[in-house]
Amino acid sequence: MGIRDLLKKKQTLDDGEGPDPETVSRLAAPEFTFVRSDTYTEEIIHPPGGPTSPGPGDNDDASSYLTVDSHSGSAHKSRLSGVFRSGRSRSESVSSSKSGSNTPGKRLSQRLHLSRSPASSDHVPQNLPEIRVPDGGDEDGAELQWEKRATILARKNEEQRSRPASPVRIVSQDPPKLRLMGDGSSDDGPPPPAGPQKGVVSSKEIDDNIQEAIRLHEAGKLEESTALFGRLADPKGANNPLSQVLYGLALRHGWGCTPDAAAAVSYLSAAASNSAEIENLALQAGLKKGGAAKGELVLAIFELANCFRHGWGIQKDPIAAKQYYETAANLGDTDAMNEVAWCYLEGFGTKKDKFASAKYYRLAEKNGNKIIGNTW
Repeated sequence: MGIRDLLKKKQTLDDGEGPDPETVSRLAAPEFTFVRSDTYTEEIIHPPGGPTSPGPGDNDDASSYLTVDSHSGSAHKSRLSGVFRSGRSRSESVSSSKSGSNTPGKRLSQRLHLSRSPASSDHVPQNLPEIRVPDGGDEDGAELQWEKRATILARKNEEQRSRPASPVRIVSQDPPKLRLMGDGSSDDGPPPPAGPQKGVVSSKEIDDNIQEAIRLHEAGKLEESTALFGRLADPKGANNPLSQVLYGLALRHGWGCTPDAAAAVSYLSAAASNSAEIENLALQAGLKKGGAAKGELVLAIFELANCFRHGWGIQKDPIAAKQYYETAANLGDTDAMNEVAWCYLEGFGTKKDKFASAKYYRLAEKNGNKIIGNTW
């Protein structure tokens, strides 16, 4: 039926003739339902003259306002709120609170016990001490605290790796000397117990072997170089921390060997543990800036931070990565300064803090490790 025919039908209706059901249905306007809702309730709003308009004797002015279907409140609750909230509507809750009940409704996360606990890491002790800079900006005092933190992190990492500790034997106390016990004998005292040999920072023989391994690496003889580093890193042999770091890097990158990221983490962890034991003894002896293994400790901490950041041989752990980077940075590693600055800038393992990020970027630049674009 065309529009002209429809108009004629409408004119016929207006003249009082009987309605044609088909025409009425085609001319009828669509029905709209106005709904006012929130998270918990739903109410149907009727226009003036609707089914809930005032009857005879009521205030006629009220018919010009929208009215609410009082039976529709709380008829359609969300599925979760319907389970964890009472059956009362919000209006009923308000009225009850006015009558003396002041207990606020709990959030859904609270009812489900889903409140987030502070972020933590299995590789970072929960009671890791805060660094407190002594009055007057005592740099030595601050460095002492950071080195203590490095030894704590190394011990915690060794504990998580479920590896036996690698103790260090002190030959004499005044002054403290660390001596390799590779042949099972010493100048004084009984021979060390059986098991892994006691790790030391260096000896003339170990230094010569490390330099030879480095020369072989630079000459492109990676297999020979890595094999020599492996012998020096052997926990039952020299157990040298620096060699363990270098051998761990060779295993990670596949320098003259098959890459083995998990084994790399094991050797880096052993290096951190061995050097931490040595440094702990030096700190106990009263050396504020640590002992001869400080460089090895910082290097091992930095490389473990890279493992935690990228998931090399271990599960990714942003919190541990940031803590390890920051510790190495405050012990003088300029690469770690740039990396912890990035952590603060991107919120990796910590809250975003552009002030702290700028601080470490500037510190790295001051110490000669400048990255273009980071001089802000």
